[in-house]
Amino acid sequence: MNQQLKALWNYRGFILGSVQREFQEKYRNSLLGALWTVLGPLSNILIYTVIFSQIMKSRLPGVERSFAYGIYLCAGVVLWGLFVEIVTRCQTVFLAHANLIKKLNFPKICLPIIVTLNALVNFAIIFLLFLLFLLVTHSLPGKAILYTPLLVLLVIVMACGLGILLGVLHVFFRDVGQLLNIVLQFWFWFTPVVYPMSILSVRVKAWVAYNPMTALIQSMQNIYLFDRAPVWGDLLYPGLLALVFALLALRLFRSKAGEIVDEL
Repeated sequence: MNQQLKALWNYRGFILGSVQREFQEKYRNSLLGALWTVLGPLSNILIYTVIFSQIMKSRLPGVERSFAYGIYLCAGVVLWGLFVEIVTRCQTVFLAHANLIKKLNFPKICLPIIVTLNALVNFAIIFLLFLLFLLVTHSLPGKAILYTPLLVLLVIVMACGLGILLGVLHVFFRDVGQLLNIVLQFWFWFTPVVYPMSILSVRVKAWVAYNPMTALIQSMQNIYLFDRAPVWGDLLYPGLLALVFALLALRLFRSKAGEIVDEL
């Protein structure tokens, strides 16, 4: 692991430059440019808050605030979106950059880190818009908001570890990408993003609790809806699983790094 960290530090200029270049190229031929980065998430926030909270009158059990469901939904969606973007992009990162890998000699572990940093930039933009919405609606939480970076870090470690595992496997087994798309659809509805756990039966709750994203999403929702700090015991399971994913990913990557180039 020390070698990987040293390699990342030595190539930090390459990583940061790649993040900046990808962000710029994404909107190079667009009339509105980087403004689309704001307009897309802003439209989603308006849909969640106006349609779900106002027109459909969606409510959370025991919560009567006007924008409660919109806040609940947005808090879950922004964190879930970060997780999905990192996982899906990491699982294709080696195949997508096959030409770069063959032509240049650089630590291949840089590629998933670049993907993760780009996803974090997108998350930061969406999250700032969410905070702006909370500020305008006088719904900004108190001290509990300081726990947000911890949840984001756990999601990043878990998603990056899982993404690298799938990325390596995808080089050798091309069905991994198709399978992941199906799994993520089920995984989303198996996570309490759009519904509260309180509406589930005891038996279903027990199964949903095995989902490592459940505790992370619920903690995020509790922060922004109830100004409630995470329960540390609830974060132990996803935290340990994130660490396991990260260690397995590094081990698999080190053992297959040479073969990856041959398979591309």
